[in-house]
Amino acid sequence: MEKKNSRTEMLRSLPGIDRMLERIKAVPFFKGMPRSVQVASIRTVIDGLRSDILDKDKEVPGSALSETGILEMVKKQASAAMSPNVKPLVNATGVIVHTNLGRSILAEQALNNLQIIGGGYSNLEFNLISGKRGSRYSHVEDIICEISGAEAAMVVNNNAGAVLLCLETLARSKHVIVSRGELVEIGGSFRIPDVMAKSGALLKEVGTTNRTHLKDYEEAIDNETGLLLKVHTSNYSVVGFTASVALDELVALGEKYRLPVMEDLGSGTFVDFSKYGLVKEPTVQESIHSGVDIVSFSGDKLLGGPQAGIITGSKTVIDKIKQNPLTRALRIDKLTLSALESTLKLYRDEAAATASIPTLKMMLMPIEHIEKKAAMLESRLKDLNKTRMTVKQFDSFSRVGGGSLPLLNLPSKCVGINVKAMSANTLDRLLREGDPPVIGRIEDDVYMMDVRTIQTSEFDSVAGVFERLLENIGTYKD
Repeated sequence: MEKKNSRTEMLRSLPGIDRMLERIKAVPFFKGMPRSVQVASIRTVIDGLRSDILDKDKEVPGSALSETGILEMVKKQASAAMSPNVKPLVNATGVIVHTNLGRSILAEQALNNLQIIGGGYSNLEFNLISGKRGSRYSHVEDIICEISGAEAAMVVNNNAGAVLLCLETLARSKHVIVSRGELVEIGGSFRIPDVMAKSGALLKEVGTTNRTHLKDYEEAIDNETGLLLKVHTSNYSVVGFTASVALDELVALGEKYRLPVMEDLGSGTFVDFSKYGLVKEPTVQESIHSGVDIVSFSGDKLLGGPQAGIITGSKTVIDKIKQNPLTRALRIDKLTLSALESTLKLYRDEAAATASIPTLKMMLMPIEHIEKKAAMLESRLKDLNKTRMTVKQFDSFSRVGGGSLPLLNLPSKCVGINVKAMSANTLDRLLREGDPPVIGRIEDDVYMMDVRTIQTSEFDSVAGVFERLLENIGTYKD
């Protein structure tokens, strides 16, 4: 009975929202803050405390029920409400094109152009020569064609959208022939068959999971065939007893039966990575050179630009795609266009691209440079002189990520952290809650930070997060 009465008294002691609104008027922290945020924050805290009191399995300390204690909780709630939901963080995972962490980092040139175009008006759809309405595609079409060798090009919001648009334009209500081994699934459970179904095209699978031959395509062609589709399996690899049809063979077959041929490159790249000692990845230029009618690929993966779906190829075919009403639903905005244009122009000089585009720079970073970065970060953390923290270097591997080069392991270095009386899982959680958040990985109960994906300019921020964490270590629960 005493416990029941105690909880009843706790409920009665909770201040009303009006009372707390009066209280915070005298607190400078809340000055200028929208009243709606103040009210919502107070209500969230009071409702949370009420719920805790009613939960018989929870202990609610008396200090939490004082107006001073409640005020501190309201401050934290309001601060979170006023902070951006999308925030910068430190990628210490070693995954370069990390889909969950925003994929590619933009080059400085792209960021500068973004700020200029975003801060004012622009000729997005205005022809400065004629003084009439223009096309937003024209701003990047010429540079894409210059780099790839294609006759024409256009850009939509992402590669899934590009594939959808091409299929809907070229093969609605017709059969699209594709190898079973190329029916890929990309992030978020989006699958080629699903995209095809939404486009109105009819999937016609040929071959087997591991082996498809040219005759399989040819035998499947009939009067209902609208397109031959090749999908680059950029996010997985089938090894062993395998066979697939080369793009130039498929192009020749398309010419024989007067059928358009499309290749979905997925990630897509303008750089032949084999020249740099990495595994071979087909380039956009090679695909265009084969004579294929349409090639689609992403702008924010191996290309290192903003999210976009780039369509290149035959002018006749692309002109048809541009006329499709779906292009308006899938079009990109001025910010994406400005960042993409700046990124693409770097590819006029491959040396400039590999030195300036962060995705390429991290992929091609020499191990000697990575070792220096690891030594710098290790030294920076040891300078904190925190006896509870052990800092040590480890050999490791980075990954490209973003559904690209799945078999490639890039030799790297990790800085491993152990904190006495704290599990790696707890450390991982606390670092995710830091400012800025630090996202690493755990191996053998050691918290690992891969320096390949940590920018040198972020080292002080990382050290600051650890310093604050260790100063408040007594307040954390493992």
